[in-house]
Amino acid sequence: MSQITSRTAKTLLALLIALLGSVGLATSAPAETASAPVTALQASCGDTSGFQVVALSSLPPQATDTVALIHQGGPYPYSQDGQTFGNREKILPACATGYYKEYTVKTPGSSTRGARRIVTGSGGEHFYTGDHYASFQLVDINR
Repeated sequence: MSQITSRTAKTLLALLIALLGSVGLATSAPAETASAPVTALQASCGDTSGFQVVALSSLPPQATDTVALIHQGGPYPYSQDGQTFGNREKILPACATGYYKEYTVKTPGSSTRGARRIVTGSGGEHFYTGDHYASFQLVDINR
């Protein structure tokens, strides 16, 4: 059943991205290899060119589920999801308070939220951390 739900969520996400892209609302990164730095996608308040860009499809499947929830506006599994991410680690570009929001990427078998998150920026950027904010990758949600 969860495999069907995951496939359904991925299909719905693909349709949503296609729809948003057709009206010019989807954010896209340049077509690059998964390990190349991002050169064109910029936060409206800072430079993202130093971040490794990764395809959403290369992340754990739960990341795709989280991105789908973000784009449909929830409901989210944890009360902290959708809350302001403070960027205390100062790894992401320095932006005004409230620019970033964080969302849990579920970790199978974990009894807690785990360490995985998607952090979004108001400019449409999506960052992934698998190590609870010690490092981030810029996510190309169209791949």
